[in-house]
Amino acid sequence: MEKPDDDNNNESEKDHPPNNSASGFFKTTDGRTIEIRDVWQSNLDEEMGKIREIVHKYPYIAMDTEFPGVVAHPVAEYGATDQQYQTLRCNVDMLKLIQLGVTFADEKGEFIDGCTCWQFNFKFSLTDDMYAEDSIELLKSSGIDFHKFERYGIDITYFGELLMMSGLVLNNDVKWLTFSSSFDFGYLMKTLTGTDLPLEESQFLELFHIYFPNSYDLKFMMTAYDGLYGGLAALADTLEVQRIGPMHQAGSDSLLTSQTYFKFIQKYSNNGVFDESRFCGEMCGIGTNHTKFKKYAGSTNNINNTISNSNSNLTLPRVESSSFTNRDDMNYNNSNNYYNNNNNY
Repeated sequence: MEKPDDDNNNESEKDHPPNNSASGFFKTTDGRTIEIRDVWQSNLDEEMGKIREIVHKYPYIAMDTEFPGVVAHPVAEYGATDQQYQTLRCNVDMLKLIQLGVTFADEKGEFIDGCTCWQFNFKFSLTDDMYAEDSIELLKSSGIDFHKFERYGIDITYFGELLMMSGLVLNNDVKWLTFSSSFDFGYLMKTLTGTDLPLEESQFLELFHIYFPNSYDLKFMMTAYDGLYGGLAALADTLEVQRIGPMHQAGSDSLLTSQTYFKFIQKYSNNGVFDESRFCGEMCGIGTNHTKFKKYAGSTNNINNTISNSNSNLTLPRVESSSFTNRDDMNYNNSNNYYNNNNNY
């Protein structure tokens, strides 16, 4: 495994990227101190080493990603049942992951002393890389500085090699906690394999269950209980979980996912017992579970549309752009029986 060369000539700035308001130390309502730690290319090896040391004691990994929107909805054949996967595949193959947040907890939902949440920031260029403009503006308004991502960002190929050896994947003892996770896992699968996603949904699911044998999608779990609607923030509000850090940054969102998952388990346990096995390995909108067959409410006109790219007016045939930046922006609304592409915060 070869570490990528760093072409930054200012060694001091390379080693010490400017501080990010979305990372650092945060006080919780019960007086604890939680750290969200930024990871750039310069400290990637060090932080991955720390993660390898704690994963066996804190194997519940809550995960969130930020990505540059959804720029295409491929035309589906009449009667096709994999439209949502093909949309995922098309966009993940074309676009780059911007940010990954992971939060570690034990089986009781307790965090390790010190840093419990890592926020990985990947190399991304507004000049060279494709994106949906509304999505980028939303991320900017949430505090993401794309100049830093271009200058200090992590090489995604090298990260994929480290992730493969980290103990986080291909591990039956690890449990991944997510919210509406198909795009999250799509980007991670692309990172781990170094290739485009499989053409067939069934092939994607087969690989997914190999790399991530135990995963729990809170959005899917919500559908088993009455009165739960909306996105991650709405569910957290319902369960009275307070967010730590800014919305639309992957570290804070992964931390909120972890806290909300364990609050969910606590609320819906039966005499202190919660059967999580019935939710294991399911993703909302993907696979053979009931959420896949909800009517898609997004535009199906598939008209030609120009994809935002500040380097050129790149146009792809029969695509449309949408301002999604993570899976929480693409929510299933249980009460209306459709796939809702509106924010539900």
